[in-house]
Amino acid sequence: MEALIYNAGMNPNRPTDSLPAPGAESLAQSEALINLIRERIVAAGGWLPFDRYMDLALYAPGLGYYSGGATKFGQSSDDGSDFVTAPELSPLFAQMLARPVAQALRNSGTRWLMEFGAGTGKLAAGLLNALVELGADFGSYAIVDLSGELRARQKATIDKLARSLAHKVEWLDALPDSFEGVVIGNEVLDAMPVRLVVLKLGAWHERGVVWLNDRFALDDRPVALDAQVELIDTAIDEANDDEPFAEYLTETHEAALGFTKTICTMLARGAAFFIDYGFPRREFYHAQRSGGTLMCHYRHRAHADPFLYPGLQDITAHVEFTGIAEAGTETGADLLGFTSQARFLMNAGTTDVLDELDPADVNRFLPAANAVQKLLSEAEMGELFKVIAFSRGIPGMIDAFAGGDRSHTL
Repeated sequence: MEALIYNAGMNPNRPTDSLPAPGAESLAQSEALINLIRERIVAAGGWLPFDRYMDLALYAPGLGYYSGGATKFGQSSDDGSDFVTAPELSPLFAQMLARPVAQALRNSGTRWLMEFGAGTGKLAAGLLNALVELGADFGSYAIVDLSGELRARQKATIDKLARSLAHKVEWLDALPDSFEGVVIGNEVLDAMPVRLVVLKLGAWHERGVVWLNDRFALDDRPVALDAQVELIDTAIDEANDDEPFAEYLTETHEAALGFTKTICTMLARGAAFFIDYGFPRREFYHAQRSGGTLMCHYRHRAHADPFLYPGLQDITAHVEFTGIAEAGTETGADLLGFTSQARFLMNAGTTDVLDELDPADVNRFLPAANAVQKLLSEAEMGELFKVIAFSRGIPGMIDAFAGGDRSHTL
């Protein structure tokens, strides 16, 4: 067996050596998760598909990154967090997003809201306040989140920032069979487990996890050409003019596709907005991404080792938006639009939101303007992040997609 070796903990010869070490309690949690995953590997016959490893590392009850007690969201490593999201970066993000959300509620004649993966609750609080200011008529705001720790943080945040509206918020343990209203998912699709597949000398392999010499390792096994791998094989040829590769590593996104189908099937009337980083299929499988898009985040440092402190770091992959579009429309939902985050937010009224601030109030205006610049800049989040939306029962187009819609690129 030829395996690619990575430590389960810290390797002193790796650049991640400069990262801050977790405390004793966190290390104990990580060790417990390592033991659990090792048991699953043994039970599976010694080899675990990477998506199963990623699922356990992120969502194992009480031990995974999103189901455990890691801080996750924040401004810098000083607060113990690992990455920042748009709602954490600026409250203006919620104010801009509220406009297309309000329009979708109005145009569909619905009143209900549902958010997936609500983080610290800042987006929910901001949307609630902004929708009231816009005069939007809405009922309850449902949050779906697997993490008990995050639910507690969300409740505290909403109680603090939107106290008068906190009674409208509820947390769901299961999805309803049918939903009428607006669904929001900010950086949800990228957190779905992915399979790793690699093309080596013309043959496809699936990359899995083994336990070797007291550490996790990646090991490739030949894989049959299932539907997703065949799709990738064709897409690589189309994107790269049949350029041969000695090795091409990438991901398949079965979990994200299944999630999208579930949400669009549940959506009886209204709209579903998903905001995340990624590319249409032809860009996703370009030669420049022959190493895949899998990435880990720990203390605001990005690196490529998925076995560093399992349960204490984020593991993510970019979204292949063509597949997401196909998954949603296969359910009968309409593709409402697809564009860059920058174009979506500018169409949603960035200028109007900034005009509400007083430029003379330098201490407030400059940080707000700098944060918006990061949301819009091509060098920051503006181009890498995309917005895709599905709908049922909404005539015409939402204003946020009226200019710069890229649905034709999917």
